[in-house]
Amino acid sequence: MSETDKSVKVSLDPGARPKSKEILDEKDKVIAIKEIVQDEKPIGDPEYSMKHPLQNKWALWFFKNDRQKKWEDNLRLVTKFDTVEDFWALYNHIQLSSKLQSGCDYNLFKDGIQPMWEDKANKKGGKWMLQMNKQQRVNELDKIWLEILLCLIGEGFGEDSDYVNGGVVQVRHKGDKAAIWTSDYKNRDGILNIGHIFRSRLALPKKIILGFQAHEDTMSKSGSTVKNMWTV
Repeated sequence: MSETDKSVKVSLDPGARPKSKEILDEKDKVIAIKEIVQDEKPIGDPEYSMKHPLQNKWALWFFKNDRQKKWEDNLRLVTKFDTVEDFWALYNHIQLSSKLQSGCDYNLFKDGIQPMWEDKANKKGGKWMLQMNKQQRVNELDKIWLEILLCLIGEGFGEDSDYVNGGVVQVRHKGDKAAIWTSDYKNRDGILNIGHIFRSRLALPKKIILGFQAHEDTMSKSGSTVKNMWTV
């Protein structure tokens, strides 16, 4: 493991997390992030060099369901980051997922990949999805989403992290959902390994099943449910 990798893992420890700053008003919080997060610094800048770079650059997207608009018009890019410090600056100022209105999503994807099936990086991929009941929103949703975020930016899936495109949390009236999106569902061994690590990191009880669904099946579904390709 390189020195850079070591520093990233240490800095991703929630215990090393900087103290939360004053929480913004709920209204327009997501939009206000752009004004809060530190300006991006060029790599040669001394201030930038003091930060802990991530292996990938990440983009946070926010979706708010407005039936008066097209789906793609409801999706907006919030900001991008590529250091541990900028991640925490972002996380400490956005609304917790448990406080989002029903119909809203957070999406964290590698820079250059849009959080939609049609993106060329997602077309042949799929998702490991965790479905939750409404009672879990209060005590578990925020912990689950934070763990997913740390798995993503910390390359927590080992050599198979290259097959991970991003993660999604969806707040819904009937029950919330959290998912890891992957590329190339035909890479069975890699996808299954991602699922096992995902399950382990969330410390899910045995009775909870994680299911993997191919985006192709989701796009072509005729009913309300999609058959799982694999489960762990």
